[in-house]
Amino acid sequence: MTNSRTSLGSSLVSDMATILDYTLLGPEVSTSDLDLFIDSAVELGVGAICVPNSMVSQTKKAQDAGIRVATVAGFPHGKTPALVKAAEARLAVQSGASEVDVVLDIAAVKEGDSNRLLAEMVAIREAVPSPVVLKFILESAVVSDESLVIATHAAVAAGADYVKTSTGFHPAGGATVHAVSVMARAGQGKIGVKASGGVKTWDDAVAMVYAGATRIGTSNAAAILAGAPS
Repeated sequence: MTNSRTSLGSSLVSDMATILDYTLLGPEVSTSDLDLFIDSAVELGVGAICVPNSMVSQTKKAQDAGIRVATVAGFPHGKTPALVKAAEARLAVQSGASEVDVVLDIAAVKEGDSNRLLAEMVAIREAVPSPVVLKFILESAVVSDESLVIATHAAVAAGADYVKTSTGFHPAGGATVHAVSVMARAGQGKIGVKASGGVKTWDDAVAMVYAGATRIGTSNAAAILAGAPS
């Protein structure tokens, strides 16, 4: 499993690019938008792209360039049954995705209901077993530290690969250094942590890495990499 803390090596830009999940999500994304986005992803050398589930089948150019393809399920609210999310995730993998970011039932996260969380997580993990990379979104801006810890422990028990802070669509906000550090400590190196939502600059990304993030989700990959120290 990925270590809970990542340090940037001597090749700063390429190291950072490797852990970026470059994101293009939203109901208005067109095929031409996706084509331009993939060209940008290839040029930037990012490790992964995250695109709408319905567009995964259009990402062959990215896959051929060695870029991992991620998508989302239960996005952005998480208020669909676990079996529906599992079906979304399975379809995404059949369409070419190798990673799926799933929004959990945020009420269950907030309430610290480990039984409900485990039932949901296990159903989805069974639908997309390893080596598919499975990330569970906790929406950390509206969740207490205690609930983040409970959800992270449940994700470890369910065999998830990452816990993720945010969808980036919630009005309460996205990732914070504090939330990332709480999740990283709770994971104890047994699960990766993805910081996502509001990570826009090089300094933002570096702060998340040193808090314990092992992936960064962002729609601002070009700006982040352009901000690296020379």
